[in-house]
Amino acid sequence: MPTFYIEQFGCRATQADGAAIERQLREQGCQLASHSHAADVVVLNTCTVTAAADTQARDAIRKLHAANPSTRIIVTGCYAQRAPEELAILPGVSFVVGNSHKPQIPNLLQSISLMPPVGAQHAAPHLAPLPQISGSHDIAKILTGDIFDLSEVLVAPVLGGEGNHTRPTLKIQDGCNARCSFCVIPFVRGKSRSLPPEKVVAEIQRLADSGYREIVLSGINLGAYGRDFSPRVAFFDLLRRILDETPVERLRVSSIEPLDVSLSFIDLIASSERLAPHFHMPLQSASDRILAAMHRWYRAEHYARRVELIHERLPHAAIGADVITGFPGETEADHAATLRFIAERPFTYLHVFSYSQRPGTKAVALPNRVPGSVIKRRARELRALAETKSAEFRAAQIGRTLRVLTLRRDPKDDPSLTPALSENYLSVQLPLRLPPNQLLAASVTRTEGKNLCALPLEPVLAASAAG
Repeated sequence: MPTFYIEQFGCRATQADGAAIERQLREQGCQLASHSHAADVVVLNTCTVTAAADTQARDAIRKLHAANPSTRIIVTGCYAQRAPEELAILPGVSFVVGNSHKPQIPNLLQSISLMPPVGAQHAAPHLAPLPQISGSHDIAKILTGDIFDLSEVLVAPVLGGEGNHTRPTLKIQDGCNARCSFCVIPFVRGKSRSLPPEKVVAEIQRLADSGYREIVLSGINLGAYGRDFSPRVAFFDLLRRILDETPVERLRVSSIEPLDVSLSFIDLIASSERLAPHFHMPLQSASDRILAAMHRWYRAEHYARRVELIHERLPHAAIGADVITGFPGETEADHAATLRFIAERPFTYLHVFSYSQRPGTKAVALPNRVPGSVIKRRARELRALAETKSAEFRAAQIGRTLRVLTLRRDPKDDPSLTPALSENYLSVQLPLRLPPNQLLAASVTRTEGKNLCALPLEPVLAASAAG
């Protein structure tokens, strides 16, 4: 069997897909290479949410091929689903596999060991029966299909936690039924579909039994979880069932739409130390006019109320948001409204995106494009504000006791320190060496750059702390 390496791009859902592919390949006997340059096959799991993401994927393919021309490259993910022909013509690419055909990747690796050398004039004979294959000797083979035909989560269970990950990501929902005018994701992920609650509970139980302390629930639109079942299963009820039926010590919700953040949802998180006080709610804009043009189903006042409720019940919760700047028709007044909205509320971090035209979306046809130089300036202003808000939040933690999870140390990091992550999504440095995946209480002493410095409170560990 060939050796393989997976290069990941994009969101947690995409990363969870990659981790699932890794697990499947390991189970069939493939060996994970230490680096992409050492692998027989490299699987590039792509994103296509922005033009920059597309460029990043193409650049990665070119660099991989230049570094090792004999490496077989399989490109999969959202970019592969949206525009497979663009990727198939790139040198070094053997297969382009859309999200619709991701489960076939393990079969492809089995076949690759029997394929002729790169540049040969024919394909391996036993590849012929695979469906939806097109192309000739000088371009990659394409495997893709109608993503809207799928009625189940693409790979069940889709699960992270393999390899070197400390915090496994369990993807419990895929696809999206919304049609935000800027977003291409529904067209590359398909309709909303959910992993059955019994499988969710079983997978979390398996991870907990394996020793993982924190598990992250992810999806394309988590709040839509269970709406495809009959009878429906609410995401809120799934969380309660996980808490009741599994011993998981910390459960984190990766992202959820603001209208799905109900008072009951907030109260549930506030009532349990096992649920991380972390709310990532896409904002996109605080201008009601722009939100309407984006086809977002809320207005600034609705979003503001959710933030207020969270902060009232959980004053030290992480509150993060995605923000898009430079959407067609966005004026300086719209941009100022977004800056003011963020400045006046207890956000703890932002993910800032410059608007990017995505083929097939309604926003492509909108007039009044914002010049690139203006978009860059507005993005800088938003990121500067985000840095200020994050610094204020970190400073507010000094003197508090946080529950932190130790992470794997990067070989380049200071060997006398251990990185950790708090329940409210802050990077913490502990002044001693600890193995990853330890959950412990730590007292915050100061901030240093973008990190908190903290001392562990457990007596045994505290005794071994440096300084």
